[in-house]
Amino acid sequence: MQTLFLIRHGKPAAVWGEADDDPGLDDAGRAQAEAARDHLLSLPEDQRPSRVVSSPLRRCRETAAPTAEALGVEIEIDPGVGEIPTPAALSAEDRPGWLREAFQGRWTEIRGDLDYEQWRRRAADSLLVRGGTAVFSHYVAINAVMSLLEGEDRVLVFRPDHASITTLGTDGSRLSLVSRGREASTGVL
Repeated sequence: MQTLFLIRHGKPAAVWGEADDDPGLDDAGRAQAEAARDHLLSLPEDQRPSRVVSSPLRRCRETAAPTAEALGVEIEIDPGVGEIPTPAALSAEDRPGWLREAFQGRWTEIRGDLDYEQWRRRAADSLLVRGGTAVFSHYVAINAVMSLLEGEDRVLVFRPDHASITTLGTDGSRLSLVSRGREASTGVL
């Protein structure tokens, strides 16, 4: 079994429904990104990640950057660990309400343009070959993976804090939970 680290992005400068569709990090988020890097580098050398993968969104790329720089590697972009796709017909103002509604239900009940049960399985599948990697992702994508690992159909099973590091194991065909990252309240709900 190889270890991988699933890390929620640091605190963004804006939230869903605000003017910026792809905000970067605020000052607290940048400090969280550095703290995540410091934690990963504090691990024994044989347990540190050797690769860095990020969602395409700016807040994840900016959270991943200090770790990638410290490891001397490029950030690999993977849409498979990206944010949950929202229905095309939703306006930016309607996204927070849609997400709050989704969090109250089950993966098979989310209304939208695609099969969200398949989306969550693809998110988890994208991690299977990521042993030895720090993967920077999002609240919902992390919940997608955690709900599968826990055998849950509920959308919200975990409240990862900004820059929370969850440790998983993979043998290339199966994921397992090693340890949950830090949980906190969030502005999502």
